[in-house]
Amino acid sequence: VQLQASGGGSVQAGGSARLSCVISGVTIEHYNIGWFRRAPGKEREGVSFSTNIGERTYYADSVKGRFTITRDNDKNTVYLQMNSLKPEDTAVYYCAALWGAKYFDDVASAQALGWEYWGQGTLVTVSS
Repeated sequence: VQLQASGGGSVQAGGSARLSCVISGVTIEHYNIGWFRRAPGKEREGVSFSTNIGERTYYADSVKGRFTITRDNDKNTVYLQMNSLKPEDTAVYYCAALWGAKYFDDVASAQALGWEYWGQGTLVTVSS
């Protein structure tokens, strides 16, 4: 199983970026997908999650209203659209996959689960 994240780069505050995560080896229809990030000097945190059943979405409070997670099952790809970016969004962003039978109903419970597969990360730098 491979998760290939891309789309990172340097963005000015207030700008937008879209991250992509192409997944191979599994069908994302059967998997929950999450985006995490690790900012310099901080612990990894969950940013956004999408369930395979019902395609429910969850967002960390810090990104709610600015980030949107979507999935394209035909392309086996998940996206994270990031708008109104702030310097504090600067981090390495990782996509991850978790078997769909694992249940969560908020960001905290999603973060607590053992996500099975991880991408290599893509760096987003937001300058003020």
